Amino acid sequence: MRFDEGQMDWLADLLADAARQEIMPRFRRLDVGDIRQKTSPADLVTEADVNAERFITAKLKERFADAVIVGEEACSDNPALLTGLDDAELAFTIDPVDGTFNFASGVPLFGVMLAVVSKGETVAGIIHDPVGNDWIMASKGGGSYIRHANGDVSKVGVAEPTSINQMTGSISWQYTAEPTRSRLARNHTKFLSQIGYRCAAHEYRILATGGAHFVVYNKLMPWDHLPGALIHQEAGGYLARWDGSDYLPSHTGGGILAAPSKDSWQSIHAALWEE
Repeated sequence: MRFDEGQMDWLADLLADAARQEIMPRFRRLDVGDIRQKTSPADLVTEADVNAERFITAKLKERFADAVIVGEEACSDNPALLTGLDDAELAFTIDPVDGTFNFASGVPLFGVMLAVVSKGETVAGIIHDPVGNDWIMASKGGGSYIRHANGDVSKVGVAEPTSINQMTGSISWQYTAEPTRSRLARNHTKFLSQIGYRCAAHEYRILATGGAHFVVYNKLMPWDHLPGALIHQEAGGYLARWDGSDYLPSHTGGGILAAPSKDSWQSIHAALWEE
């Protein structure tokens, strides 16, 4: 299954509508009671997350009545929803506010993420930036591009591979256990510099547009990574789990490393995992 340009534009507009109605009116206007902890003080949910996901889910159900819909907040209440991704003819994943910690802190680095999955394969991904009011998007086999607010479209591509000491990248520590956590932290100093946005939406964006060379994640919830993984690959990049296997929508563990190419992936992996 492939989503055509009209369907992609409809989905992009849906994310923007949700942001305009449910997210941006709450940005820097949240009351204490509008923010709740989930698993830790760094794992938050706000009224914007909940209401934006409900808005997107309702519109998807109207247009795609038989689709499986896997939203982050719905899965927090009912984890069994995740099992529907494996063999659904059509499924959507929703991260209504990726970067909730930033959003709740008043930092303008957050995004709305959606992936389209068909028979266990990601076929489309969209990341909307409500602050910049644009989208980075990809469909399987169609390349990656930024759709600007004025309707213009710009193709994007990953950075050129370079030497380890000239690379910039991000490593997410939050869910990484020892001894891997300390090993990755120690070996990160081999690289030129680090980025860390606390927001996969913006980390995948800078990766796909050539502003950084790699990202490393451990926990693999589909709403966090399916859109960005496809966008990165369609921008010319290479991505695999830490053991080198393909990353699939059904995976929630095993980590991922995204890099400009397969050869650079191997070089980055060797440098980061060196004892």
